[in-house]
Amino acid sequence: MPSEAEKLAENTEPERMTNLFVVTGPSGVGKGTIIAKILERVPHIAKSVSATTRPMREGERRDVDYFFCTSDEFFKMKLRGEFLEWAKFTEHYYGTPKSWVEKSLSEGQDVILEIEVEGAKQIRQKYPQAVLIFISPPSYDELKSRLQSRATESPERILSRLEKAKEELNAKNLFDYEVINDNLDEAIGNLEHIVYAERARTTR
Repeated sequence: MPSEAEKLAENTEPERMTNLFVVTGPSGVGKGTIIAKILERVPHIAKSVSATTRPMREGERRDVDYFFCTSDEFFKMKLRGEFLEWAKFTEHYYGTPKSWVEKSLSEGQDVILEIEVEGAKQIRQKYPQAVLIFISPPSYDELKSRLQSRATESPERILSRLEKAKEELNAKNLFDYEVINDNLDEAIGNLEHIVYAERARTTR
């Protein structure tokens, strides 16, 4: 059995400061791939699950990949103040449930959000200690090539995403860090270093 001194040490040991990491970047830049690798390599970090009004895609799991809801359900949640941030992307709405994030942070887990620039701005206002990270392509032309090579969307949708990307790239100076995804392994390593560096901070 632990001694009284050991019990006291356990009770007085400071809790680990948790972090909210917000990762943003234009469509096609590789955010999802980079984050997936971080979740594999870094312990005690979870990806936030967003609510969305868009239809479920093949292979996605309800309440795991997204909380799928109707537009009416989404706006009722918004009116009740249940979102940490929300944004409209193309014709659908996305929002981060505040309760999910707060519960994970209180349990000692860092949380990583993959959201749009407008959502990141909202997070900065409501949660100023959040760490904002922008994933950039090596160039606009490279991003255009990546989106066109997907061959999963219409030319009109690709054009819409590229126009949105121009706006997003102009906002990257609002972020704490920029990670350029030219070489995927290097980009993953750079984001991993950011996570560990923020964990080592003594103040927020």
